Amino acid sequence: MAMKVYGPAASTNVARVLVCLEEVGLDYELVPVDMTKGEHKSPAHVSRNPFGQVPAFQDGDLILSESRAISKYILRKGGGSHLLREGNLSEAAMVDVWLEVESGQFDSAMSPIVFQCFVVPMFMGGTTDMKVVEENLEKLKKSLEVYEARLSRFKYLAGDFVSLADISHFPMAHYLLVGPHASVIDAYPHVKAWIADIMSRPSVKKVTELMEAAIRMN
Repeated sequence: MAMKVYGPAASTNVARVLVCLEEVGLDYELVPVDMTKGEHKSPAHVSRNPFGQVPAFQDGDLILSESRAISKYILRKGGGSHLLREGNLSEAAMVDVWLEVESGQFDSAMSPIVFQCFVVPMFMGGTTDMKVVEENLEKLKKSLEVYEARLSRFKYLAGDFVSLADISHFPMAHYLLVGPHASVIDAYPHVKAWIADIMSRPSVKKVTELMEAAIRMN
């Protein structure tokens, strides 16, 4: 039985899970959840994700939520443990560090930007709050300074090897690149090259197509 991922591909958290499935080549079914109609808050979905968020993930009797935890499960099951570096304690620790940084620094700055630049005008019929955008762009720039320093020393975030810590950035990086503030990365050449590297992965290209198709449908 194929694994099931519940949620729209356009969601960055859903895309994170999908790219891991594509990395290891596991069969899966993407089950739509129409968030504009509140389906993520329905009893059926809440039974899978108690916080009423996406994604939810099912593999047989196992039901998981939280995209980064799901991603690790998929990589372990599908033979992608090299993206977690679990054979080397120090390298695995660095993957964990930069996965935390992705969540706490990059994602936390990008989320309000994506919400204001994409969700509000496209799905809510509202107007972008530029004050919120500018505040979070400043937060993003501070984080990118740290990334630039790191990537001037190593090809990837956890070291000279690609890992989940890098790939996990892709969904938000995609929206940054196609949004009105893509030029922000021009000041950080190592970051720009690193993002281009990640975006060139076949798995990322496949999921990017799914994200864009999902947006076109709305």
